[in-house]
Amino acid sequence: MTEFRNLWEFRGLLRLLVTRDLTIRYKRSTLGVWWTLLNPLLTMSILWIVFSQFFRFQIPDVPFAVYLLSGVLLVTFFAQGVNATGAAMVNNAAVLSKVYVPAEVFAFSSAIAAASNFMISLIPLLIIQLATGVGVPWTALLIPLPVLCLLAFTVGVGLLVAAAAVYFYDVLDLTGVFIQLVSYLVPTFYPITIVPEGFRWIIHLNPLYSYLRVFRGFVYEGGFAPGWNFAVMGVSAVVVLLLGVWVFSRSWKNLVVLL
Repeated sequence: MTEFRNLWEFRGLLRLLVTRDLTIRYKRSTLGVWWTLLNPLLTMSILWIVFSQFFRFQIPDVPFAVYLLSGVLLVTFFAQGVNATGAAMVNNAAVLSKVYVPAEVFAFSSAIAAASNFMISLIPLLIIQLATGVGVPWTALLIPLPVLCLLAFTVGVGLLVAAAAVYFYDVLDLTGVFIQLVSYLVPTFYPITIVPEGFRWIIHLNPLYSYLRVFRGFVYEGGFAPGWNFAVMGVSAVVVLLLGVWVFSRSWKNLVVLL
C-alpha cells in the first residue's frame, strides 16, 4: 500500500514525468507529437499491404484495416509500456542514486505515458472506422476499462523487468525479443480461424488475447467479448500488478545501491 500512497503524495512529480516522457520523445523531430498518430498508421499501412494484398487475409464483417490497426495499437501500447517501465530505473539512475524519490513513481510514469500515447492513437482508428462505414458504437465509451486493466498488467510486468534489469542489463534486450514473440501469439494481423483448432489453446493462454478481444468488442464490434475473456483480463491485471509491486517494493532500495 505504501507504493500506491507514494503515487498520490508525489502526484505532482508523476504528472511532470508523464509530461516529460510525452514531449521529450519527439523534441528534436519536425513533426513532434504527430508521430504518435503517424507511427501506428505507417505500421498498419505496411502490414495491410503485406497481409491483405499478398496473403489476402479477409476478416468477416469488418474491414481488414480496422481489424489490423486495433490490434497494432494495443500490442504497441503493451510493448512500449513494458520497455519504458522496465528501463525506468536504469534511465533515471542519476536521480535515484542522489535524491530520495520513490522509484515506483518513475516506473508508473513511463507506463502512464504509454497509455496516453495509446489514447491519442485511437483518433486515427476511429476516423478510419467512420470512413469505412463501420461507425463508432456506444460501447466505445467502455474502452477505458480494458485500457486501465492493460495499464495495470503492463506496470506489473514492467516492474518485474525493472528489478531484474538492475542486476542483469541484458534483460531489457531479452524482454524486447520476448514481447515480439508474445505479440505474434496474438491475432493482430491474422484471423484466429487460420490457426488449427488443436493449437488455439496456445493463443487463448496468452493474456493479451483476452485484452484484445474485449477491446475490439468495445471499439468496433459494439458488443461484449465472452465472459472468460473479462475474467482473464481482470485477474491477470490485478495479480500481475500486485506481484510486480511486491517484488519491486522488496528490492528497489537495494537496487538503488547498484545503479
